[in-house]
Amino acid sequence: MNQEQRLNYLEAMGIQVWLPRRSKHDVPDEDYVSTESVIEKPCETIIQEGDRSDKIHTWDNLSTQVRTCTSCVLHKTRIQTVFGIGDEHADWMIIGEAPGAQEDQQGEPFVGRAGLLLNEILFSLGLQRSAVFIANILKCRPPNNRDPLPNEVEACSSYLKQQVELIAPRIILALGRIAAQNLLQTRESIGRLRGRVHYYQSIPVIVIYHPAYLLRSPVEKRKVLQDLILAQQTLGKVSFSENHTNNE
Repeated sequence: MNQEQRLNYLEAMGIQVWLPRRSKHDVPDEDYVSTESVIEKPCETIIQEGDRSDKIHTWDNLSTQVRTCTSCVLHKTRIQTVFGIGDEHADWMIIGEAPGAQEDQQGEPFVGRAGLLLNEILFSLGLQRSAVFIANILKCRPPNNRDPLPNEVEACSSYLKQQVELIAPRIILALGRIAAQNLLQTRESIGRLRGRVHYYQSIPVIVIYHPAYLLRSPVEKRKVLQDLILAQQTLGKVSFSENHTNNE
């Protein structure tokens, strides 16, 4: 993320910035490097390129399985399932925790105020909502927006795993504690998980605060900026590794 992108992000997130007057001794910070370390690990290909019709057929089957799922008690209280939305061949995959009331009604993840803030976060990365794929750990809304129960997460885990395999994203953003802990199979706090590179099925995962939390605690938006810079750096390393491998 260069200086212009960072400024766009700060503006979109409502963070006021004062730029110092440049002197002849100033050094441009276009090559800003996050103080957080990036863990080096090769990113393996999740699935081989095959016949696209087979992939679409499998994707349609998966969507049908989710829509008709009765694997846990949440199917009794849902209005509809929330499968996910976006580019099925996206480089970026966004994973949240579970649908809320508006998502349950509309069948789409991240709508309302949290969805608008997510759109601004994506814009700061130079991305449109339609250019990524957005999904949740759970496909059904827990009553009263409570935390997902372990058996509910387990019931949905194979659906998310198949989505990741079909999309084969190059990087994943995990939004919030519940998404991060369940995706990474850890009980560490989000404060300890953010600022580092993790892996799910060999795909880099960056943990950031959930947009709903940022609406309640806007002071934390600056930490999200740091995490987005880390995500950009990590994706750049993946791209470099892929290009180097292809040129060998």
